[in-house]
Amino acid sequence: MRPRYFLKFAAVFLIDSSFSYAQDLTKIGRSNALKISGGVSASQIFYASSGIADRRSPYSYFLTGNLNLNIYEWNVPVSFMLSNQNISVQQPFNQYSLHPTYRWITGHVGYSSMTFSPYTLNGHIFLGAGADATPNEKWKISAMYGRLLKAVKPDTTNSGNQPAFEQWGFGLKTHYGDKLKFLDFILFKAKDKTSSLPYVPEKQNVLPQENLVLSLGGGMTILNHLQVKYEIANSAITSDTRAEGNKSNNLFQWTGSLFTPKVSTSYYKAMKGAINYNSRGFLIGVGYERIDPQYKTLGAYFFNNDLESITLNGNAALAGGKVNVGVSVGSQHDNLDNTKISALKRTITSLNVSFAPSQRLNISSSYSNFLTYTNIRSQFLKINQLTTYDNLDTLNYTQLSQNANANINYIINTSKQRRESLNVNISYMKASDTQANVPQNSGTTFVNINTSYSINFVPAKLTLTPSFNLSKSTTLSASSLTLGPSITIAKSSNDKKFRGSFTANGNRSYTESILTTQIITLRLSGGYAVQKKHNLNISLVALNRSGAGLSTFSEFTGTVGYAYSFH
Repeated sequence: MRPRYFLKFAAVFLIDSSFSYAQDLTKIGRSNALKISGGVSASQIFYASSGIADRRSPYSYFLTGNLNLNIYEWNVPVSFMLSNQNISVQQPFNQYSLHPTYRWITGHVGYSSMTFSPYTLNGHIFLGAGADATPNEKWKISAMYGRLLKAVKPDTTNSGNQPAFEQWGFGLKTHYGDKLKFLDFILFKAKDKTSSLPYVPEKQNVLPQENLVLSLGGGMTILNHLQVKYEIANSAITSDTRAEGNKSNNLFQWTGSLFTPKVSTSYYKAMKGAINYNSRGFLIGVGYERIDPQYKTLGAYFFNNDLESITLNGNAALAGGKVNVGVSVGSQHDNLDNTKISALKRTITSLNVSFAPSQRLNISSSYSNFLTYTNIRSQFLKINQLTTYDNLDTLNYTQLSQNANANINYIINTSKQRRESLNVNISYMKASDTQANVPQNSGTTFVNINTSYSINFVPAKLTLTPSFNLSKSTTLSASSLTLGPSITIAKSSNDKKFRGSFTANGNRSYTESILTTQIITLRLSGGYAVQKKHNLNISLVALNRSGAGLSTFSEFTGTVGYAYSFH
C-alpha cells in the first residue's frame, strides 16, 4: 500500500469510526472531547563493505509511528511501518494495523492475529478486520474476517518459491460463563480463491483447499476444588474444491451452505480434557488428548497430529513457598489408524522446579519431552547482526521432542556504591524425527550456554558486563560449535538524558573441530533525550570476518534515528 493511500485510509477510518458508535454524552463538557497521543520514529541506515560485494543496500530507511485518538472513551490507535528494504520475499515489510477500543469493544483492522483455540484459529496473521466484545462479565464474543494468505504465482525460473492460492477466512468464538463454569463455541472457515492464480499448479501438489472447523468446549468447578475442562473440535478439509460434490453423514451435513462436502473432503477430530483437584499448596489432576492422523486447520501454521496421550499432573509449593515443583507424567502413542508399519510409544514427562533459598539466589530448571514447535535461533545471530532489523523472519520453526533449561541467578552485592550479579543459563533441545511430515536427521541436538557477570557502579551510572557464549549443534553427519567472549560498557548521565554503550564481541565457529569462521564485532551506540519528547540515537557497528577457505572482509553499518512522542 502506498503511503498516500494508507494515510487516506487511516483518515477515513478515524472519521468514520468516531461517528459510527454512540458516545457517552454524560462526559461532554466534563472532560476534553479529544485527546491525542502517539509518536513517530525515523531511522536511516548506511552500509559499506570491503572485501566482498555489498550484502545489503548502501542506504535504507525505516519509518514507524503510532497514533491514538481518544474521543469520549472511544480509543482509535493506529500503527504503521514503512521501509524501502525488502525483508520479505513476497512483499516489502510495510504493515499497518488499527485497534480501536470503545468501552467493551476492541476492533482489529489491518494486519492482525487472533487465537481462538489450538485446534481452530491459533495465531495466524490475516489482513482484514476482527473484534473482541465483552458486553458483560459472562459474555465474550470474538470474530474475524480477512485474507490469510497472499497469492504467490508459479515461478517458471525455478527459484524455489512455492506457489500458493490467495486464501480468505472468517471465524467466530462465543464464550459464556465465569470462573466456576463456562461454555465455548468456535467456528472457523477458510477457503482458497481459485481465480487468484492463472492456473492450478497440480504438478507442484498445490490444489485449492477449503476448511471448516467446529469446536465445543467448556468447564465447571465442583465443590470449589474439583475442576473439569474439555474441548472437542471437528475439522473438514477439502483438498481440491474443484472435485464433485458428496454427501456427509456427520456433523457437517447440518452446516448448509456454510460448507459443501466434496469427494476430496476428509473429516478429522481432536479433543482434550482435564480433571484437576486444587487445594491449599498443591494441585493434582489427569489430562487426556487425542488428535486424529492428518488433522489440521488452515488457521494455524504448525500442528501436531496422530497422537493420543494421557497424563498425570501435579503442582506443589514446599518449604514455605521457597520450592515450587510442577510435574506431568504420562504415556503417548501414534499410529491411531494403524496405517504405519510401526507405532511410536513413549513416556512423556514435564518437570519444572524453582528454588529460592534467599533473596540473593534463585535457581530454576525445566524439562519436557512433549512435542513442541519453536524458532531455534543461535544467540550469535543477535550478537553478530548489523542492525535490529536483521533476522526478522519468525516463521522458521523446528519441531522439538525434548527441551531442557536451567538458570542460576546470584546477587553478589547490593550496596549503595556497587551492585554485582552472576547469571548462568543452559538450554538443551533435541529435534524430533519428523517435521511437517518430512523425515529429518534423527538425533539433531542444540545446546546453548550463556554466562554473564554484571557490576554496576551506582554513583557513576556505569555498568560493566563481561559474558561468555557457546552454541553447539550436532547431527548424525556433522557437528558445529560457536563460542566466544563479549563485554559491554554502559554509561548514562545523572539526569538520564544521555545513555551510551560500547560492546566488543569475538566468536569462532568450528565444524568437526576445524576452525571455519572468526568474527569480531565492535558496536557503539548512544542516545540523547531532549525535553522528554525528542530522542536522538546513533549506532555504529564494525564487523570483521575471516576463516578457512574464506577471504577476509569487513562491514560497517551506521544507524541514525530520531523519535518523537507526544500526549
